[in-house]
Formats: sequence, structure tokens, C-alpha cells
Amino acid sequence: MRGVQIFSGTSHPLLTETVCERLGTSPAKVELGKFSNGETNVNVGVSVRNQDVYIIQSGSKKINDSVMELLIMISACKGGSAKSITAVMPYFPYSRQSKKKSHRGSITARMLANLLTVAGVDHVITLDLHASQMQGFFAKPVDNLFAEPFIARWIRNNVPGWREAVVVSKNAGGTKRVTSLADTLKLNFGIVTTDRRRPKPGPTLADSTVFFEALDQDSTPLAKDQDPFVVRTATESASASQSGESQPELNTDGEAGNSLGTLRPETPSGARRPSELEAVTEYTDVRVRDVITGRLVQGHLVDDDYPPSAPTSVSASGDATPGQSLSRDSGDTGPVPESMADSIFSATSSLPGDHALGGSFDAAESSDEDEERSIGRVTEQEKTITLVGDVRGRTVFIVDDMIDKCGSWIAAAETVVKRGGAKKVYCIATHGLFGDSSLEQMETCKSIDYIVVTNTFPIPPQVAKKSKKLVVIDISSLLAESIRRHHYGESVSALFHLND
Repeated sequence: MRGVQIFSGTSHPLLTETVCERLGTSPAKVELGKFSNGETNVNVGVSVRNQDVYIIQSGSKKINDSVMELLIMISACKGGSAKSITAVMPYFPYSRQSKKKSHRGSITARMLANLLTVAGVDHVITLDLHASQMQGFFAKPVDNLFAEPFIARWIRNNVPGWREAVVVSKNAGGTKRVTSLADTLKLNFGIVTTDRRRPKPGPTLADSTVFFEALDQDSTPLAKDQDPFVVRTATESASASQSGESQPELNTDGEAGNSLGTLRPETPSGARRPSELEAVTEYTDVRVRDVITGRLVQGHLVDDDYPPSAPTSVSASGDATPGQSLSRDSGDTGPVPESMADSIFSATSSLPGDHALGGSFDAAESSDEDEERSIGRVTEQEKTITLVGDVRGRTVFIVDDMIDKCGSWIAAAETVVKRGGAKKVYCIATHGLFGDSSLEQMETCKSIDYIVVTNTFPIPPQVAKKSKKLVVIDISSLLAESIRRHHYGESVSALFHLND
């Protein structure tokens, strides 16, 4: 290939060498180093004038150094009068920070896209973005390639009896990715979800709850000195009864004509229509048999007879005190002070189950981040996990875009095996980040048989050799073909749907 210079960053040099080998060339010379104070130093060793430059730089364990190195390399090539500069980023850094997760949060992925544009990039090639909408962050063209054809090809060639397998999503946010692979392989799919509802306050908090009193059409008229549209509280009603105010008389059926002086637990039947769930007394849908629930205690599936665990309250200093919960002890019968009630509502309003800007978190983004959000909040030691789909006696492919934290993967694998009766479990992802000791924990999990990732993110060779379950799929041919097509001005749309 003439007129092309391919540079490699320090994040994943092995991938660059494989790509260059497929293109029949070698990586261009560049000196990368650091000064004594930690500043990155880049010195391009070849002429890039009027050349198409491709810089291959993926994420790494030192993600910030990789990003800064890429920006400096782009700027150096721009200053060297390069014809075009393409950043090949198989794993796009900060892709999980593509939207605000708090009122004062930052959209870091958009900021990185702006930095690349300012540095002088003309084109970006990436693989399986965490959120495909991120392509709108760039002012330059973006090719978001997919590893699904390579994963599907590996399944067809290496998984025995794959035609009877089931593709399962470990969270609600990954259903599109799972259904796409299921359609490619013509398989059934399922979903595993975790209950993240905020804990409900104790029943004593109803003493300070304000409610509108509903009127029944069959009730007797109100007294002259009573306003039907007044807002009353439970404490006001109790004080009114103690002061000796007139109470509503009973009607002929022995029921109170109105409930202005008493607490009504729910709206009367005459004021609302019965719901469908109340009207149906018997369920005839056989699909309910495919819904299986289980208990998760500290991220692991337990039996139904396992003793319940109380939620852990985190103090202001960050120290967790297990066994303490928001609700009062059963022996305490005193009323809850207003200050305590306000603190309870403020604590529960910031739980990770609800989005700070309204709605709920994107499950795809929050599934691996729950363990990082326990500081200053109430940590639920026990959750409910639900499996929807028939996996009994079948092979299960649990699919997502990346593996960072292993908690949700282990929970999903134990659910489909211990509750669903699955035969084998394959954990499949495009990017194998394996933060902390995730790979070691997944290795020790008996419910996981294989861990399948691509080589978009560098995995140390010594770590890969120790692992008996890890399988790495090479996608260098996809990146090499995208570079070749872009250089010669050919269409890259064929790379989105490769023929297997």
C-alpha cells in the first residue's frame, strides 16, 4: 500500500503488528517516551507529508496515558502536513460516560470526541461502541464496526450443538445486542434482570403522609362546615377526633358515610374501576412457566431457605455497618420524628435504582458499576434476580459488549445453571477489560465454562496462559480491511454484515 503510514501507540502494539502483517506492510517508525516529570514525548521518525496516516491506539490499563499519547501523535502528524489522519480505536476510552448520571456529572465521551477533533483527526474507526449514539459526538466521520460476525463464526465452528443454544442478556440494556446475535444464529433468546427497586419506608412513615380524601358516590352528603376539597393529614384527623368534633354518621349498611375523620387505607371500590389483575382469578398463559426468580446475596445466588440479610447502612465517614436498616426495630413503637423521616426520604432518593435526572439508569451502563456506588448510600445485601426464557438442558451464551466487573456475569451464570438448569455457559463479550481480579473470579466460578473475548483490549500474555477458560478471537482482519477500503475509497458497509 503506497501513500500509507501506520503508527502504533503503546497500548496494543501486538494488534498493530498483526494488522500491518495482513496489509503487507510494517508499522512506521515513531519514538514514544516520557520525560522525568511524566509528560508524554512523541517524535515521528518518517515523513508523513501528503500521506494517509492511521494511528492504532486502543484502551489499556493506563487509559489516560493512552489517550494523551494518541492526541499528541495526531497533533504531530497534523503538523507534519499529513493528507489525512485516521484514529483506529478498537476500544473507545470513556465510552461508558456517554451521558449525565448526576446533575453535576460530565459527558466525558463527548469531551474526548472534541479533543480528537481539535487535535486534527479526520476519521475515526472503532469497534462496538458502548452506546451507538456516541457517533453523534464527533464532527468527523465515524465507522463503528461490529464484532458480531466474528463471534457468530466462532460459535458455529467451535461450539458443539450450538443450534439448540439460547442467547441470554444479563441486563435489560443489552437486549438489542443479544437479539441481533440471536437473529444471526437463528436462536432463541432470554434475559436475566436484577431487581433494583428502592426499599420502601416503614409503615410508621404514613403518619406524616399527606393525602387527598376521595368521595364515594353512594356516601351521604358532607356536613355544612366541611370542605370536600380540603387537604388533611393523619395527625389533623386524629386531633379532630380527640377535640370532640362531630363524626360522620353510619349509613344503613353500617358503614361510614365519609372518611374525613379517619384514615382510609385505599380508594374505595366505588371511586375506581377494578384493575385487570384483580379481575383475573386464574392465569392460563403457559409462558409464565419460563419466568424463574432467585435470591442474590452479595452477588451470589443462594437457596430459598437461606437466612435473610439486612441492608447495610453506610455512615457519613464511609464505614459500612451491617445489620442496620432504614426501618425501625420491631420493638420500637414510638413515632418517627420529622427530621428522621426527612433524612430517610433523602437517603432513599439517591439510591442507584433511579436516575438523578428522572427515569432509571441504563442497565447496560450500570450493571458493572453498582459496586462503585456504595459510598454514602444504602447497600442492599440481598436482591431478586429473574430469568425469562427456557434454558433447561441447553447451552447458554451470555453476551455483552465488555467484561469489566465480574459480579453481574457470575450472578447471571449461576442463575441460568442453578435455577434454569443450563448445560454449559459461555460468557461472550467484545472488549475484555477484566478490571481488578475479574478474570480470576470468573475462572473460579463453576457455572462458567468459557470466557470469549476479542483482542481489541490488550491482555497480558502471562495472564492469558494461566487462564483455562479464556478464548481470544482475532479481529485484526476486520481492522485491516477497513483501513484498506478507506485508503482506496471503497465502501465499508460490507464490513457490517460479513458473510460467514
